[in-house]
Amino acid sequence: MFVGEYAHSLDTKGRLTIPAHFRAELVAGLVITRGYDPCLVVYPLSAWSALADKVAQLSIASRAARSYSRLIFGGAFEATPDKMGRVLIPSFLREYAGIGEQAMVVGVNTYLEIWSPARLREALTHDDQNLDTILADVGKMGV
Repeated sequence: MFVGEYAHSLDTKGRLTIPAHFRAELVAGLVITRGYDPCLVVYPLSAWSALADKVAQLSIASRAARSYSRLIFGGAFEATPDKMGRVLIPSFLREYAGIGEQAMVVGVNTYLEIWSPARLREALTHDDQNLDTILADVGKMGV
């Protein structure tokens, strides 16, 4: 399970050090792709495979299914952390998420999010201001 927020710097090659707490679940490899919010999402290979299997069941006749597939698979990048726990984040993904020299790595249960610090602050402020609505919506989902 991935939990917590961690601030990390990217090196000059665009590599991010994965927090030590998360590395064991990612040692076999990971996939980084565009998130639904203005961030990146990191899936362990097992979770990525499960998601890919679900998406493969969608009809290619559906415009929404094609758009969704393009969003997550078109921007996907496979990686394996090096001995120091670093992974390259390609420039096109860093640009998408607005990530510069600093990034926030956020554990979100079964996956990670990588945010620019400013965008994460904006998202958290928005969520805080809309907490009643968020809690009501999540309550309708049975949580």
